Amino acid sequence: MPTLVLHLASEEAVLGEVDDLPQKGDTMIFIKNPRRKDGKDLTYLDQNVTTVIWPLHRITLIEVLPGAEEEQIISFVRE
Repeated sequence: MPTLVLHLASEEAVLGEVDDLPQKGDTMIFIKNPRRKDGKDLTYLDQNVTTVIWPLHRITLIEVLPGAEEEQIISFVRE
């Protein structure tokens, strides 16, 4: 499950997970476990909210954070 940082128009960035990355024809994005980048709750959401649906036209930038699989890249170094 990829973790994304969503930069919303005129709002603070939101961190959350998605099942799949948005595709070319998508108009909405489903974010699970939405939170601020520092891990705190979003003030405009109820505490019980686990999934938020945002229209993609409200998002100015999406960052894809590396997952556990991507962090274990082994490279060969000659000395």
